[in-house]
Amino acid sequence: MAKEIKTTVGAFGRTVIWLGVIGAVALVAMFAIHTAKKFIPDAQMAVIATNGECLASVPKDRTAITLRVRTLDKSNATSMKIASTKMSEITAFLKTLDVELQTTDFNSYERQEWSQAEQRSISLGYETSIAVEASASSMDVIETILEKFAGDENVYTENLRMFTSAKTIKPAQEKCLGDAVKNARIRAESIAAADGKTVGKLVSASYGNVASSPIIPANFMRMEKSVVAMDTGYAGGGLVAKDTEISVAVSAVFEID
Repeated sequence: MAKEIKTTVGAFGRTVIWLGVIGAVALVAMFAIHTAKKFIPDAQMAVIATNGECLASVPKDRTAITLRVRTLDKSNATSMKIASTKMSEITAFLKTLDVELQTTDFNSYERQEWSQAEQRSISLGYETSIAVEASASSMDVIETILEKFAGDENVYTENLRMFTSAKTIKPAQEKCLGDAVKNARIRAESIAAADGKTVGKLVSASYGNVASSPIIPANFMRMEKSVVAMDTGYAGGGLVAKDTEISVAVSAVFEID
């Protein structure tokens, strides 16, 4: 009798286990179906995919100049101290003007050159290079900077350029993106109309944008208390620069009825 009871209890336990397994599988299957309904688009939904483009341009609203300090000394510490002191003087002056400042380089290294007489590299000392870029909305401010440091020992001017600020580019790009989507919709409507269909809401879209800002170089000849610019750097008292060109391309998918 005891053996028979044990067998009955074991069978019941196995039955309960199998019911539990079946229930779990059913729950997983129901969850999978629910997930599929949530994330898989309706296969019956009719859509149309088209492209749209937009080309625009915005003027360059800022001018920038890089001021670089270079010093050379047998002592690395002395070289860095002279360069840092000079750059502090420069930044102190720049902060009195309506400019934005950004340090673009700080480097100190042993400078060597090849000696033909000794047939080996010899050390010239330690060179320190520190550069800061100043940008302003007014070209007059940049001219003031150039005049201030023209002919100054150890100070070099580089990379005079005009550019369009991110503050100006952002709204222009956003408007161009909207125009590109509109152009994609117009194309979709034209295609759908041929089949007697109408275009509905935008289902999805992807896009890419490019802002092209050509840089016109300016080469400088440093003279005593004056700066002469060459190679199209200056013309008519100001920099010659093309507008920044913005290009946006959109791939869009629309519902059609």
